Amino acid sequence: MSLAPLLDIIHGETQGWWKDCNEVAFQALFGSPGGRYPKAAEKRVTLRAPEMSADSGVPFAAYIDPSNPSSGAYSGLSFVIFPIPGKPCLIGMVVGTQGLTPDEAILGRPGHARKAQAICSWLNQEYGRGQFVAWAKQDPTRTDLRIPENVQLIWPEYKSVFDRYGKEMYAIYCPTADRAGTEAALTAFLDLLFDEREVRPIANCLASYEAIRAKWFERLMPGVEREQIVDLLAARRYVIVQGPPGTGKTMAATEILEEVYGDRGRSIQFHPNTTYENFIGGLAPTIAESGIGFHFTPTQGSLMRAAAEALEDPSHDYLLHIDEINRADLGKILGESIFLLEAKSSSQRKIELPYDFGAPFHRTFFLPKNLHILGTMNSADRSIAILDVAVRRRFAFVSLWPRMGVVEQYGCATMQTAFKDLVSIFVEHAADDSFPLVPGHSYFLESDEAQAKKSLRVNLAPLLEEYLAQGYVSGFAEPIRGYLQRLPSL
Repeated sequence: MSLAPLLDIIHGETQGWWKDCNEVAFQALFGSPGGRYPKAAEKRVTLRAPEMSADSGVPFAAYIDPSNPSSGAYSGLSFVIFPIPGKPCLIGMVVGTQGLTPDEAILGRPGHARKAQAICSWLNQEYGRGQFVAWAKQDPTRTDLRIPENVQLIWPEYKSVFDRYGKEMYAIYCPTADRAGTEAALTAFLDLLFDEREVRPIANCLASYEAIRAKWFERLMPGVEREQIVDLLAARRYVIVQGPPGTGKTMAATEILEEVYGDRGRSIQFHPNTTYENFIGGLAPTIAESGIGFHFTPTQGSLMRAAAEALEDPSHDYLLHIDEINRADLGKILGESIFLLEAKSSSQRKIELPYDFGAPFHRTFFLPKNLHILGTMNSADRSIAILDVAVRRRFAFVSLWPRMGVVEQYGCATMQTAFKDLVSIFVEHAADDSFPLVPGHSYFLESDEAQAKKSLRVNLAPLLEEYLAQGYVSGFAEPIRGYLQRLPSL
C-alpha cells in the first residue's frame, strides 16, 4: 500500500532515521502497481526532509515545487509533515516562508481555499468523533495571519510548530490514534496537491480518488433531505430555506405543506409591494352596508388568518409557506409582531393591536404553538432586501444546493456534462459572495438528448448572461463566457 510508509512515519518514532524514512515513503507514492500516482508525477514535486538535530529548529518533511533550491527556505504550495517527540506528526498544507511563487495562481484561486476547507470540515465530521482534528484558513495567501489562538490552544503539544510556521500553515490535521483518519487526511491532502499540479492517480486508484473526493465535496454543497426541514420545523417552528435558483426550494415547501401538513395551511408570496397591512392586518376599504361608497374596516392579514386557522384546530400543526420571503422588507412587514417569533419562549408572547380585528384575536395577537412558518429565499437575487440580524435570529436557516445525484437520475449525458462543468467553474473561481449563485439542478433535468441543447440555450444561458450583465460573476466572467460558447457543442 503506497501510503503505509507515510502512516508509519506519522504514527511511529522517527528520530535518527527521518530523512531516509521519508525518502522511502516518497518513492512509494509513484508508479504501478503499488503507488498512487504515475511515475512521471515524481518530477512534479520534490522531497525536502532535512536531517533532524537538536539545533535545527522545527524539523519537517515537505513536498515542494521542484523550482525551489535544494536547501534553505522554499516558496510556494507544499504538503508538510511536522514530527513531535512522543506524538503523532502534524500534517497539512503550508505556504513556503519565501512566499507564494511559483504557486500564486493556485493559492489565490478561491477554489483551492474552498477545497482545503471542505476537506478539513469532512475530516472533523467523519473522523473527529467529538474532537476538533482539522482546521483551514479562509485565505491561504494571507501569510500575515497566524493560526487563531483559540485553535492553537486545542493542540498545545504542537506549540513549537505553530510558533515557527503558524502564519504559513493553512490546512492542518492533528492525528489521533485512529490510523484510518490519518490515512483519509493524507490521501485528501496529497490528492489536492497533485490535482493542482494536474496529476491524477493511476488507474487502479481512481475509484478511491473519486470516492474520497465525493465525500469532502459534499461539504461544499451539502445535501438537505425533506425530513431534515420537517424536523427543523417541529423543533424551531420558524424556518427559511435559501439557495440558488433551480434547487427546488418552492417545490420542497409545497410538498411539505401538502404531504406532511395535509394541506393544513396556506402558501403566499412576498413582493416589493407587500405591506404590514397585507401580512399582519390593517384598515382596508369595504363597501358600505348601504351599498353607496366605502368605509374602512379592520381586516386580517395572511399571518393572522393562518394563526386563526391553527387556533381552531390545536390537535394538528399548520404551515404558512412564504415564497420569496426576502423580496419584501421583512422587518417592516413584521413590525412589532417580530416579538412573537420566539419559538423557545416559555410563555405565550402577545402584542396589542391598534384595532379590533374580530374573533379570535380582537385586539390581542399571538401565534399558536401549532403554527409553523416556512420561508423560501433565492440567494441569487441581489436586487432584493437583505434580512436584518433581528429577523435572522428568529428563523432557522437551511441551504439547498445543486444535487449531482438528481441530475444523474433524471438528466441525459449532455445535461450531466453541462452540470459538472458549470459547478466546477463556480467551485474553482467564484468568491464567497458569488458562490451561492451556482444554478441549481432543475436547469439540467432534460432526459432527451435532442432537447437538451435547446433547454440549455433557452433556460440556462439567459440566466448566465444576466449574471454577466449585472456583474454578479465579474471575478470569473471569462470562464463563464467560455462555458456559454461551449454549450452548443456539448
